[in-house]
Amino acid sequence: MLDLNRPRWPSVLVLLAGLALCAAGPARAMHLGGIKHMINGAEAAHPNALWHVVHDLCTRDVRLSGDPAPCAKVDLRGGYAVLKDVERHSQYLLLPTARVTGIESPALLAPGSPNYWQAAWANRSLVEKDIGHPVPRDAIGMAVNSYAGRTQNQLHIHIDCVSVQAQKALAGKLDSLGPHWTTLRVWENGATYRVRWIAGSDPGAADPFKLVAHADPKARADMGRMSIALIPATRRDGTPGFVLLADRSDDAHEAVAEELLDHRCHVLSGPGGV
Repeated sequence: MLDLNRPRWPSVLVLLAGLALCAAGPARAMHLGGIKHMINGAEAAHPNALWHVVHDLCTRDVRLSGDPAPCAKVDLRGGYAVLKDVERHSQYLLLPTARVTGIESPALLAPGSPNYWQAAWANRSLVEKDIGHPVPRDAIGMAVNSYAGRTQNQLHIHIDCVSVQAQKALAGKLDSLGPHWTTLRVWENGATYRVRWIAGSDPGAADPFKLVAHADPKARADMGRMSIALIPATRRDGTPGFVLLADRSDDAHEAVAEELLDHRCHVLSGPGGV
């Protein structure tokens, strides 16, 4: 039985994996409950479902009709698509339109490769649109899980609200962070992350995949074990930037940086979330 509460599972697949696997007109008209039933257990059976969605539906449709559905957006020139997670109120997933299995892909470290993090940041307005009002800059973050902490073999950057815990843990450290890596335990009994500061109001040319790989030969040699988050923040003097966080999986730890996000968006509305 598919557990929709597992943070590493993009629950949008509960509705869309069936569409991708059928990729036919009648499938698009199926009742949503029927699609859910059809792909019950898809997590284990269809690790390529996200790839089928973006490749066989979204990019094909935008080429044929100009309509990116079921994606919210397809940018063929930029090489990415943005997909709504229909089970979680505010989350979107940014995916390459090329075949990029995950954080371990050498293509992400190639010179001139797309900066998918910058693209994810540029599309955070989709989260605001679903929430229904403007969102503070520092409230929306991004994350990619490790090979061990994911179920899909197509790279996807989670775009959603930053967790209140993560914001509080980082708040007192912002002024001391710089371009050099240090370590930080985000909360008690939580993972210890390597962290550094990226200056600027947007990521620009700073590509977290490359920054993590270039800083640590062990990480570069086995990027599949890494999990990365990019959390926007503002220092006390008003200087905007981002906190880049990297975690490494081992036999007892999956490395799921998505834990730094909150799919209920408590950061915006208090205890009840959105």
